[in-house]
Amino acid sequence: MNDMAGDGRLVLASASPTRAKVLAGAGIRFHQDPAEVDEAAIKVACRSCGDSGEAAALVLAAAKAQAVAPRHPGRLVVGSDQLLVSGGDWLDKPAGREEARATLAKLRGRCHRLISGMVVMRDAAVLCRHVEVAELAMRNYSDRFIDWYLDTAQEADLAVVGACRLEGLGAQAFARIDGDYFTILGLPLLPLLDVLRGEGLLIE
Repeated sequence: MNDMAGDGRLVLASASPTRAKVLAGAGIRFHQDPAEVDEAAIKVACRSCGDSGEAAALVLAAAKAQAVAPRHPGRLVVGSDQLLVSGGDWLDKPAGREEARATLAKLRGRCHRLISGMVVMRDAAVLCRHVEVAELAMRNYSDRFIDWYLDTAQEADLAVVGACRLEGLGAQAFARIDGDYFTILGLPLLPLLDVLRGEGLLIE
């Protein structure tokens, strides 16, 4: 439990240290209880149904919230997930250095969309569904830059969708960003704060 603002009735259904850091930075008291869902299977099902990236992000977020809510009766549970869409492709977090290299090469000189979905539940009731999109343009960086980045970045910098974090060395890979900072981090924070205020967990 994080000893911060609010009364601790918020549960973050995610293992993401970045999402936890976003909440902690905003002074939110919360409990972190990661959901165990088959994200790959959910994405396959969404694609087979012709869902948009926005719809899929909400489905993933809802699956996380629904998995965790029964373990915390009466508490608010927030599920959030993120998709990177480049052209017609949905990119996953790279598993290792070579996949990170392939991701960086694929995104080089192109624009992509980061879609963050959020679902807030209490028990079986959905209190909020929200999705936001950020558009990011990557520099036409060199192979030498990719080598340098892979050699210099920490493992946590590579193990994210897109293989680079805006809040780290990955900032050097970007040419332009259009969108909310918290959306890029994977948690639409401002809409969540509105929910918490509406539930009386934060000061109006």
